[in-house]
Amino acid sequence: MSAPETHTHQEVKAHRPVIKIMIAGMAFAAVLLVALVLWLAAQGQEPRDVETQIDARTGERVPAD
Repeated sequence: MSAPETHTHQEVKAHRPVIKIMIAGMAFAAVLLVALVLWLAAQGQEPRDVETQIDARTGERVPAD
């Protein structure tokens, strides 16, 4: 049993606006993801407001610079 005529060209034309909106939404989400990763990388490099630091060579606490 074969499928009936589906008029795929008409369906593509009818769904084109929805497909464009979905692509725009995915692009927006990708931009937000990249922004989040860059923001986290910029904020997570050094501890804030610390009075002492741990020396990685000896493990002792030393005053912050």
